[in-house]
Amino acid sequence: MEENREGYGLVKILSIWMILFVVLALLPSIFRVSLGISHLYVKIIIKVLEWATLQIEEGVKKQKVLALENLISTGIIQREETSMEKEIAGHRRGHFNLADVMYFSKKGCEAVAEDEVTWRFYSEELVSWNLLSRTNANLHNVSWQLTIVWVFGILIRYCLLLPFRVCLTVFSILLLVFATTVVRQFPNGRVKCWLSNQVQMMCAALGVRSLGGLVHFHNRENRPRGGGICVANHTSPLDVLILASDGCYSLVSQTHGGLLGLVLRSCMQTTQHVLFERSELKDRHLVRKKIREHIADKAKLPVLIFPEGTCINNTSVMMFKKGSFEVGGTIYPVAIKYDPCFGDAFWNSTKHSFVTFVFNVMTSWAIVCNVWYLPPMVKEEGEDAVHFANRVKAVIAARGGMSVLPWDGGLKRKKVKESFKEEQQKKYCQIVTENGSIGNGSVC
Repeated sequence: MEENREGYGLVKILSIWMILFVVLALLPSIFRVSLGISHLYVKIIIKVLEWATLQIEEGVKKQKVLALENLISTGIIQREETSMEKEIAGHRRGHFNLADVMYFSKKGCEAVAEDEVTWRFYSEELVSWNLLSRTNANLHNVSWQLTIVWVFGILIRYCLLLPFRVCLTVFSILLLVFATTVVRQFPNGRVKCWLSNQVQMMCAALGVRSLGGLVHFHNRENRPRGGGICVANHTSPLDVLILASDGCYSLVSQTHGGLLGLVLRSCMQTTQHVLFERSELKDRHLVRKKIREHIADKAKLPVLIFPEGTCINNTSVMMFKKGSFEVGGTIYPVAIKYDPCFGDAFWNSTKHSFVTFVFNVMTSWAIVCNVWYLPPMVKEEGEDAVHFANRVKAVIAARGGMSVLPWDGGLKRKKVKESFKEEQQKKYCQIVTENGSIGNGSVC
């Protein structure tokens, strides 16, 4: 009898603590105020990681092994990037040289060893260990102090943070489903629109907190306005959650099933979103038409689009699809940059399911992110959609400290398009035929 009472008392204490945690998470989300707990928590983690880095460096020196950079290096081949025109043409033009074959052979070998595109579809390698098991390279064995801290961190993340975050996530999803169902019953008008916006922003803020998110928004005066198109670099589904916690959008996205599909369907009960099948060409034309009609009404929510079309590991910005830049209207660029030291926000959809991705995020220390709202941009006179897209992409990459790549993010699932190969062939053809020709006719 006494044992049952002790067990009941323990459950009661745990329940009270869990309710207290949920209340502390709910109040800031509802009233949009910060209690400073997340900032304090992140500062503590930073101090622990700095101490861990020093321990690793000292341990590596004592054991006389490879330098820390070699243990956890990215393995990227550093090479000077030069254009085909500079490397092949040089001082001679107008004729074919057999030595040109060496250029293509060299580029082929570099691509086979490690190209600049493929590794963008995998998680970013860290400069120093962040005490997470999934990024461990047996570094916890460097010293017994580091081993104790690592084990203690596992207990905190899996026994304390994970249950709290799971409860908060389930609560936020149930709240979203219930609240959107209720708001849907209201007659169309300003009241319904206001309620819908408040519900989605509150649930998004709860979702960010449930995943251990700490977001810093910059230049809020540039936030997207009605009738505009918000474009941002894409790392994971968290991008939508983070932006939705600070404003309301009409989302343009491919259809999803499972948990992500449930959230999208709930949001569609009160807000207009455009969902499409990536493989259907007819859907693309329909999406473009719907976007054009949507932005014509300044009273409607801004459209949120990720022109890369897939998740990239936040180290670069890849080719923007031109579709969203052809419909006209004002473009509101947004740069999103995550700090990988606290946790990996990148979703490798070809390797992990959405549930696995969420689990990895929930068992991380935190998701720390910076969001920059950039000044609105419009297409210049005589500028085509491709050049406009590249101009917007360059601005986002520069603000987020990411590299710019001309490659299509679709290479994650598809092979290189024949049109790109033909473009390289034509470029080489122009080099060897400039001010001259081969044989009796043009090789092009």
